[in-house]
Amino acid sequence: MGETAMSRLTLQTLLRRFQYRLGGWASPRRPRQRALRIALGVVGLALLAVLLLVSAVLGLAMLAAGMLWRAWRGRAPARAPLQAAYRVVGKPQLARG
Repeated sequence: MGETAMSRLTLQTLLRRFQYRLGGWASPRRPRQRALRIALGVVGLALLAVLLLVSAVLGLAMLAAGMLWRAWRGRAPARAPLQAAYRVVGKPQLARG
């Protein structure tokens, strides 16, 4: 039986070749220059602060919109209680399952 080229290459060898071709590009490393490290740290913190601020503003806007929607719609009219005949069942009459 002849093997195809794809069956000879296992998933591990494909993964190794892919990682070898990427080299160190895909692995996260800190830059060696101190100034660049500090600058990237500041950029990361600024991005974190912006995302936090945007999410807080969106959350407050959603809460305010919900409160305005409730105020505009008003309260639902009170419903009458459900009218039915009820009977209290004692403990000995309960079915055991």
